[in-house]
Amino acid sequence: MPDIRIHGGRLIDPANQLDEPLDLYISAGQVAAVGQAPDGFTADIELDASGLCVVPGLIDLCARVREPGQEHKASIDSECRAAAAAGITTLCCPPDTMPVVDTPAVVELIRHRARQTNASRIVVLGALTRQLKGEHLSEMAALQQAGCVGVSNAHHPLQSTLVERRAFEYAATFGLTVFLHASDVALEAGGCAHEGHIATRLGLPGIPEAAETVAVARDLALIEQAGTRAHFCRLSTQRAVRMVARARFDGLPVTADVAIPYLHFTEVELSGFSPDYHFIPPLRTPLDRQGLLEGLRDGTLSALCSDHQPHEPDAKLAPFPITEPGASGIDSLLPLTLKLADENLLTLSQAIEQVTSGPAGILNLPYGRLSAGSPADVCIFDPGATWRLDASSMNSQGTNTPFLGWEMKGRTRYTLRDGQIIFGATAS
Repeated sequence: MPDIRIHGGRLIDPANQLDEPLDLYISAGQVAAVGQAPDGFTADIELDASGLCVVPGLIDLCARVREPGQEHKASIDSECRAAAAAGITTLCCPPDTMPVVDTPAVVELIRHRARQTNASRIVVLGALTRQLKGEHLSEMAALQQAGCVGVSNAHHPLQSTLVERRAFEYAATFGLTVFLHASDVALEAGGCAHEGHIATRLGLPGIPEAAETVAVARDLALIEQAGTRAHFCRLSTQRAVRMVARARFDGLPVTADVAIPYLHFTEVELSGFSPDYHFIPPLRTPLDRQGLLEGLRDGTLSALCSDHQPHEPDAKLAPFPITEPGASGIDSLLPLTLKLADENLLTLSQAIEQVTSGPAGILNLPYGRLSAGSPADVCIFDPGATWRLDASSMNSQGTNTPFLGWEMKGRTRYTLRDGQIIFGATAS
């Protein structure tokens, strides 16, 4: 591995409360020093970051790479390379692949394919129940030994609260974090839009706020009972954020995140019936959007993610309610995060924290910081570079996104993972 000096850039490392012009020194795949070169250091590669920002490599808490099982939508190779080009060094893959991630063999398949790309790494969530059917608990110990960083049932419902309680208790014995999608299936009832006057006017089946808040209340009660560590994925309502805030104040070991589209769009966008705005949970009200932003500012929400869901074009060519939900988000995660800072909704340091040390803490991984001895995962981006998001500028195999045509600000110039340059040309 080469010794690398990154010089002239604005180094922003929220985990270490750094935001100033500092050089970064990398050796043997790790951060060797910040600011002052270590004794005897000689750089094999010099990266000039003048006018650029140097931050920890981004961590995306939820990215469906579609492999194995749905390679017609995307592949591990395509999405890991797209992530590298977007400054993302770590992708977290949910267990709802085909086959499901409920055996060590599937975990190893995904990790092996990711290593072959020599781009961004993938960490994997194991299935909470076998085949995600919500009936019988998975072999969590074997999944943990295979390298899973947590367990989840993705969007699949559990058979009963008793199964959920047993799953929480079992996960707690191994210290595994349970990743939860808070939704009451009976209340969700096949809806596709936020239940309110807009959905009623458009004739779209609605999903009430209570579908999320009832599930959060149930989950919190069981988390307290079982003593398990849990993470709420992609909250969408102000009330749910406040419930999590209260639970954290009371000492429950819970965290939560939000996906980037919910901070830029609301249910109002559905008026055009564009399937690119079809998300589960659905886009909510402007008040809910404000509540999500407040949750980021006060620390209730610990991370932003892309909730990357690439689709083939046919998946969105149907009437709105029967199109496949979700959007491709890897390419736009960095500029849309920076946009929150540009609009003074978050400080730049807060915004960077939500995609670096925040998700690293949730996953209990040693990434997301530029401390001496940490893995040298680095994103170097030009904060002033503007570009248009369209099919030709996207690296993901999926080009389904409601941000298509937007002018983006902020572009990755170099990405390093474990001290290796996985995106950008080297300079000596």
